[in-house]
Amino acid sequence: MPFLRNGLTRSAGAVHHIFHAKSSVSHTPPNVWTRRHIHCDGRNRLTKFWTPTQPKPKASSAADHEPIDGHDLLLRAGFLRQSASGIFHLLPLGLRVQDKIEQLIAKHMARLGAAKVSLSSLSSEALWRKTGRLEGRDSEFFHVQDRKDARFILSPTHEEEITSIVANAVHSYKDLPLRLYQTTRKYRDEARPRQGLLRGREFVMKDLYTFDTTETEARSTYEAVRKAYVDFLTELRLPYLVANADSGNMGGKLSHEYHFASERGEDTIIGCTQCEHSVNEELFIAPLAKAPSPSIDEAEPTTQTAGFFFAVSKDRRKLLWATQPSQHNLEFNLHALKQLFPDMDTTFDGSDYTSIMDAWMCDAEEDGEPRTRYLLIDSRNAASLETFSNQWRRTTSLPGPNGTDVPIRSEILPSEINGQPVLLTKARPGDPCPACEAGGLILQKATEIGHTFHLGTRYSEPLNLKVLDARNQPVTVSMGCHGLGVSRLIGAIAGLLADGKGLNWPVAIAPFGAVIVSTAGVGESDVDGLYDALTHQGMDVAIDDRERPMGWKLNDADAVGYPFIVVLGKAWAAGKQSVELQCRRLGIKEEVKAADLPKRIREYSARL
Repeated sequence: MPFLRNGLTRSAGAVHHIFHAKSSVSHTPPNVWTRRHIHCDGRNRLTKFWTPTQPKPKASSAADHEPIDGHDLLLRAGFLRQSASGIFHLLPLGLRVQDKIEQLIAKHMARLGAAKVSLSSLSSEALWRKTGRLEGRDSEFFHVQDRKDARFILSPTHEEEITSIVANAVHSYKDLPLRLYQTTRKYRDEARPRQGLLRGREFVMKDLYTFDTTETEARSTYEAVRKAYVDFLTELRLPYLVANADSGNMGGKLSHEYHFASERGEDTIIGCTQCEHSVNEELFIAPLAKAPSPSIDEAEPTTQTAGFFFAVSKDRRKLLWATQPSQHNLEFNLHALKQLFPDMDTTFDGSDYTSIMDAWMCDAEEDGEPRTRYLLIDSRNAASLETFSNQWRRTTSLPGPNGTDVPIRSEILPSEINGQPVLLTKARPGDPCPACEAGGLILQKATEIGHTFHLGTRYSEPLNLKVLDARNQPVTVSMGCHGLGVSRLIGAIAGLLADGKGLNWPVAIAPFGAVIVSTAGVGESDVDGLYDALTHQGMDVAIDDRERPMGWKLNDADAVGYPFIVVLGKAWAAGKQSVELQCRRLGIKEEVKAADLPKRIREYSARL
């Protein structure tokens, strides 16, 4: 048998790579060698595919009642490993899932006419300062400074960079519309990384940036992108939610979030039992006209459900007291309070009320400048408003800590937005829908996996992105940005479909659509023949050819979460030309003739 370079030996039908544990010298005694054969015949074999799975921990009675942790299963099934808090390495199985998600995204981006780019992870701080997005957010970013004192950040997103590139290259309306996307690593210095891939410090995202000459055209592009996102999620065959959302620091006033419903999700989506109303809880403010019927709540009041809510401004010069009807004992809606009191410090939890009040009074006593306190009364409390108003406004000073009177201003804030009275409390299940007459509200915990933003001129204006229109007049380009969290999708789907045995993957993004497992009595040529028949039908299949017991392989296949497991066992060894087909998500375990296997897998795939 002729030897090839690097210890390769050629044999009939396969090439084997021999790993020597002690020495590669030919005279080393065979009994001190350990060998692992890696087939390099082009078939997907698990012996050449590193899958460092870990055994399932021993069950405990407490663990039986805990929700399934998708992140823990990803670690145990060998998809990833943790490097540091919020930082993860993808291993071969995880990378195959990520690659398939990226390929599926690329298909839908191509349908939009988007061209793919790859922007640097280093972004100029100077550009971010031009758009004002560094103000007050420095702690969220990883900063880098080179030897010439130039300052950069590890990009959490690329609006500034892509806008600058396009501003220097596009000058006429004839060059628009333009749609550019990338799938790349992003960085955010999360204060509390958690839930594995769902809230990491390094993550993979797909970003699409769109550029249009007019606002009308940009809105049309936005709707086309929304449809592409819906088509992408539909192809995963998983239940999803689309909700109106807050644009936050990204800018613009139109955005939508895309979620998977999950009890472990960090968002709450409010929907309706009758109409298509759907909104993130962060945007929900109930009008007075849709106030729920009064009901006594016997639950013990908390800081955010008591009759009064105390808040302070970021500069600590303004104080706010908000009140709700005492018999309701509902939770205060911080988003509504923020709308009515924009200076509110949302990080203050009310636990240090005494020291805040003392500082507020002392500072006013020292500089002699009046401090302001506000009263905000829920629109249902008309009687309270009348009782408090006169007394509140008449108070112009309060006794200071040092015995002198401290001048203050006392004002009543109207609980109105755009002239319409609103409620200061959060929605509850069954409350009247604000968008229709018959529906009641449904609240669902959810995990965000995508977000679309119509930006308008938020970035093109400060970065001077203008083109000449058909009349040869300069116009500011209207933009949009649209993100899908690729690594978030992996983490979210892992938790969404997992069960007590392991992960479950949609066929479209599974590391392999099926795995072939055989007993010791089945020949290699039989396994290879079945593999070739399935792959000839376009199926993505792997062969578990590892030297492990049959039971171990089946448990491992369950942990990894292949959509289908094909077992060549006793029926095949007995010459029946039949296999056992397993699909855990559909609860299927049946004997199937090998000739009928591709058709049966296609039929079941349509139900997954």
